[in-house]
Amino acid sequence: MTIAIMQPYFLPYIGYMQLMSAVDTFILYDDVSFINRGWINRNRLLINGQEYLFTVPLRDASQNKRINEVHLADDPKWRSKLLKTIEQGYRKAPYYGTVMPLTEKIVNFTTDSIAELVHFSLVELNTFLEIPTRLVASSSVYQNTNLKAQDRILDICRQEKATRYINPIGGTDLYDKPSFATAGIDLAFIQAKRVEYAQFNRPEFVPWLSIIDILMFNDVPATRAMLTEFDLL
Repeated sequence: MTIAIMQPYFLPYIGYMQLMSAVDTFILYDDVSFINRGWINRNRLLINGQEYLFTVPLRDASQNKRINEVHLADDPKWRSKLLKTIEQGYRKAPYYGTVMPLTEKIVNFTTDSIAELVHFSLVELNTFLEIPTRLVASSSVYQNTNLKAQDRILDICRQEKATRYINPIGGTDLYDKPSFATAGIDLAFIQAKRVEYAQFNRPEFVPWLSIIDILMFNDVPATRAMLTEFDLL
């Protein structure tokens, strides 16, 4: 049993999707502090040939709240505005016809919770890409918010009977490998490789954009191949 634990990210970049596809169970860490100006409600697209940062507007978002306590803004127009932006940027992309309905389904999902919106979006992306990974919201199962940092991660691993825990390479200094070994858990780190593909006729590739950018320019088999482009350390 291999697991990973990450905060919920909306329409994430390829590295997030690689981590999710590399494990049996992916825990959405939604009962930890919200991160302002992070990737929970933001990501990047290619609009008019340039990198464009979009944001899902939130209501009273604060690092004093847990992610699953943060609500979407009352503005009913943000969904149509975001979809219009994506339409304008990608309507001439080769896979727009199949990817835009998926994008509309995700963006128009009825909820006022950013955690629920992200959870739904990842389920839909996994279905589209035929990724069998089980998704679990940490707030719904583990009842261990009294624990912090590595201790909580280890407790979730124990509850899931995990034999391997994979973390993004940026967290190398956060975890103590001997502590995981003592618990019978192999600790590994994933490092995404840069994958490139044609983005219209743009001469210079813009990397690490939202998975939506990849799907607009690549079919499912090509995207699934990209999900394996990483090193496990």
